Amino acid sequence: MEARAEDHPTRQRRKEARPQELLDAALELFVEKGFAATRAEEVAQRAGVSKGTLYLYYPSKEELFKAVVRQNLGSLIAEGKEAVAQSQGSSSDLLVKLMHTWWERVGNTPAAGIHKVILAEVRNFPELAQFYADEIIVPADELFCSAVQRGITRGEFRDLPLHETAQALMAPMIFLALHQHSVGACPVQGCVALDPERMLHTHLDLVLRGLETRPAHTRDTEAKE
Repeated sequence: MEARAEDHPTRQRRKEARPQELLDAALELFVEKGFAATRAEEVAQRAGVSKGTLYLYYPSKEELFKAVVRQNLGSLIAEGKEAVAQSQGSSSDLLVKLMHTWWERVGNTPAAGIHKVILAEVRNFPELAQFYADEIIVPADELFCSAVQRGITRGEFRDLPLHETAQALMAPMIFLALHQHSVGACPVQGCVALDPERMLHTHLDLVLRGLETRPAHTRDTEAKE
């Protein structure tokens, strides 16, 4: 009886950890095999549970994929919006924080592979395409638009079109994610090795110098050079 009593907290902790274990296994398999080729049984097996247990938490493969996307991308966008609302520093520093946080939490993790899955397969799954647009594409655009608008309102950034600027900020991050899970994962010869962190730093330097306001005499001097 004592052994069973002692085992109960362990079983409870195992049960509480199960959704995360399923999401981790699903992320790995979706990135490795793609959405269409991944079977629910494989996810359950990798997580060490039965298929029935998987369906207790996620009633379909589509719902499982949505949960993976929400946890790895959606939650980070929500945190970013809160960071914009609470930021006390410069808008340039805010953009640096947003983009480096993305690299640490997504770009440099298996979650970067979600972008490859979306580009490769979502056209064949209209419901998932709409889900991704509603929960990731639109909120991410809103996040970066709000950060840029903050800089414009505070006089730190030039008055530039918000959506186009937001897309220009995000595009290299998506490229880095795709590179990590395509050519960057292959032993190819002849290509210059891409250092993602250095590229992100360079991108930020180029973009921020273009965004920031400058005195008229500085602009005139740069135009002559």
